Amino acid sequence: MPEKKKKKAPGAPRKRRKLAGKSLGLNPEDLVSTSPPEHVRELQQIVEKDGGKVLTSYREPFGGQWLVMAALPIEQVEPTPYQRNLSDAHARKLEAVMAKLGRFLDPIIVVRSKDNDQGIKYWTPNGNHRLSAMRTLGAKTITAIVVPEASTAYQILALNTEKAHNLRERALEVIKMYEELAKMDDATEEAYALEFDEAALITLGLCYLERGRFSGGAYHPILRRTDKFLKKPLGSALEVRRERAQAVLKLDDLVVEKAEALKAKGLTSPYLKSFIVARINPIRFRPKDAAPLEFDEVIDRMLKAAAKLNVEKVKMEDLARSGGAPEETTG
Repeated sequence: MPEKKKKKAPGAPRKRRKLAGKSLGLNPEDLVSTSPPEHVRELQQIVEKDGGKVLTSYREPFGGQWLVMAALPIEQVEPTPYQRNLSDAHARKLEAVMAKLGRFLDPIIVVRSKDNDQGIKYWTPNGNHRLSAMRTLGAKTITAIVVPEASTAYQILALNTEKAHNLRERALEVIKMYEELAKMDDATEEAYALEFDEAALITLGLCYLERGRFSGGAYHPILRRTDKFLKKPLGSALEVRRERAQAVLKLDDLVVEKAEALKAKGLTSPYLKSFIVARINPIRFRPKDAAPLEFDEVIDRMLKAAAKLNVEKVKMEDLARSGGAPEETTG
């Protein structure tokens, strides 16, 4: 009898696609080694006629399809009419970053569409937030990769499958950047607030470095409200961050202990840790006009509340009423 395939355990990571057995695509010199075909030359002429400027034409390195890199008048570009709504928060963040850096580095993807009454000639299926940010900042021109095949506007959703960074990835990126910057200068955390995004990510990053399976999502909402950027130079601030991370990990040890006690009682839920953290959260029902609690005070109160938590008084209906959120959230 043929051997039965082993069933994958629930929650087990999917296997990655194996590396191809041979090299595919083009060598670097092949990307511009031949003249563009007729339809690409026609597109170049149209771009110039539209008031744009062709920067180069080349073949993309995997499938060898031709693309045109161009500078386009920004008023001639709009998002495709069927894509998701603009995220105001994401657009504002892009605006702030580009304004601070004074750079636009990531070209949008566009296809040439039919002219309409507003003079729109190009659709972007991938670049709406960048386009919005550039418009808000008053840019006249936007750089774009013009795809000759208009049908790509409908295929881009299949190609654009990258997920947003989850909390663990964001926190690890921040702490690795932090450690590198700490070697370079004496700037404070506040000076790098834009690059670090949230002070909480620094502390959580240190937690993840020490404990790879740390459930940062359970603590993130609390840290986001209480963990502020320090006015110390990065080198000395890092020591404070390590102390904060150790305090959070100590709290996590207590929360895990209580979660295991609840499981022993027969109470099971994917949100056990989030439930416990919510029960011991000192800022959950704090009046809005009350003075904000500092990080150390919040963690100290949570440690005491976790130690006092009587799991024997917790009932299944308490878990059901609490609902719960995933312990690992995306950014």
